[in-house]
This record gives sequence, structure tokens and C-alpha cells, in this order.
Amino acid sequence: MSNMFPLPNAQWPVMNPGSVWLCGAGPGDPGLLTLHALNALRQADVVVYDALVSQEILDWAPQAHLEYAGKRGGKPSALQDDITRRLVELARQGKRVLRLKGGDPFVFGRGGEEAQTLIGAGIQVRIIPGITAGIGGLAYAGIPVTHRTVNQSVTFVTGHDATGDTPTSLDWDGIAKGSQMIVIYMGIKHVGQIAARLIAAGRSPDEPAAVVVSATTPKQQVLDTTLGRMEADIAASGLEPPAILCIGEGVRLRDGLDWQALAVGLAPVPRPAMAAC
Repeated sequence: MSNMFPLPNAQWPVMNPGSVWLCGAGPGDPGLLTLHALNALRQADVVVYDALVSQEILDWAPQAHLEYAGKRGGKPSALQDDITRRLVELARQGKRVLRLKGGDPFVFGRGGEEAQTLIGAGIQVRIIPGITAGIGGLAYAGIPVTHRTVNQSVTFVTGHDATGDTPTSLDWDGIAKGSQMIVIYMGIKHVGQIAARLIAAGRSPDEPAAVVVSATTPKQQVLDTTLGRMEADIAASGLEPPAILCIGEGVRLRDGLDWQALAVGLAPVPRPAMAAC
């Protein structure tokens, strides 16, 4: 273990037999993995991983048995209760278990649910945060979720609840009025309903919006649109999840901050000015 990372006096946590580490793998780019996550990958006996965890990341655990437990909306997926029971089972077998999730386990990742069950079963748990797509994915698209002169508040929202429908427990009027930047996870399926609620609550249909698909990966695509056109533009583009939706004036900053386009000599195309109300 002492030779794993060339850092002086680093004391890296040891994964004990019979424990489970709930770990965020970041939004996709293997380089966005944390050192604690890499440390966990090198120690685990079993890695129980999600659909958005890349093979490049899994390759850092050559000694581990890999178990797929991906959940994707609208596709055959493992049941959450079955996943959690499997984590308990593996830990009780004395395995060093790494539960590896895309993004951050505590940001729309059900990590809290899994941790509660594991702790209730008397299993030692460690939480390793990861970079969530709503921040890291938008940064790769050239969109800062906060900016001192444009947007000083951001709200992260899930696009569906436990039933798969648009969340009814959310105060959409409050979100529309109270946040300059709205970032929506898992929102493509219900984008029309979400946009309609935000517009009904007072957001302009001309407000800048962006859809970032497969963020931070080589497959990343960014759709520049507006709140009012977002549903139609997504349908016309054929884009599919995983995606982050972003709504707010801060999206305009992408015009000059699309650093990936600039790196290959492409000039970002400025948006047209927003019509005066």
C-alpha cells in the first residue's frame, strides 16, 4: 500500500474485510476519479458497479471480482432492494466490498438508502464522495453553475421521483422564482412537463438552456437551446440519456467558455440576444 501513491507521509485508509465503501466514480472521465476512490479500487475484493462506470475505471481493480448492478431508466435494471441485499451478503462473507456509483453516491445516487441499510445491519461503511455530473459535467461543457456577476444561486433537481413520474413533491413555483440556475438530473423523459411548469411559474421561454449528454466522456454532446424549445430540440436531435439539463442565464457563458472547442481551434457560436420582455 505504501507504494500505491508517490505522496510523502500519506496515510491511505485500509479497507477492512466485511466492510463496504460507497464511492463516487465521478461523471465519466477516469481522470476525475479521486485518489481515495483509486485507493479503494486497488483494495477491493468485489466491485459492485453502476451502468455509468467505465471499463477504464474498472481496469484499476484487476484483483477484484466485478458485479454489475446498473440502473437505467426505461431499461431492464437491477432492483434497488436486491442490490442492497447483495452488499450485505458480500460483507457478511468477509469481502472487502466497493460499491462504485457514477457521480457522487449522495447526489441522486441512492447512496443514502444503501448506507442506512448497511449501517442498520451492523456493517462498517465508508463514504467516498465523487464529482457529480451537475457540476463536473457542466464544467466540461463550459458552463459554470455559479458566477459572481451572472448567477449566485443554483438548484439541483431530479427529473423523476421513485415512481418514475415528474416529482410532485417539489415546489416548482419556488424553484422557478428562487434559483438563477436550475440543473436537472434524469430529466429528458419529462422535459416537456418540467419546462411547462417552470414557464407557468414565470420563467421566460426564451431563457438559455443546455442539454449535456454523456458528460466528460468522448461521447459528450451539448445541445444549446432555450427553455421553451428544449423538448422539441431534444426530440429533433435524437439525444438520449444520460443527460443533464441546465436552465439559466449562466448558460450564456458557454459562448466564451467552451474550452474543449477552443482547444481544437473551434470558435463557439454566440447565442442570439434574448428578446426584451
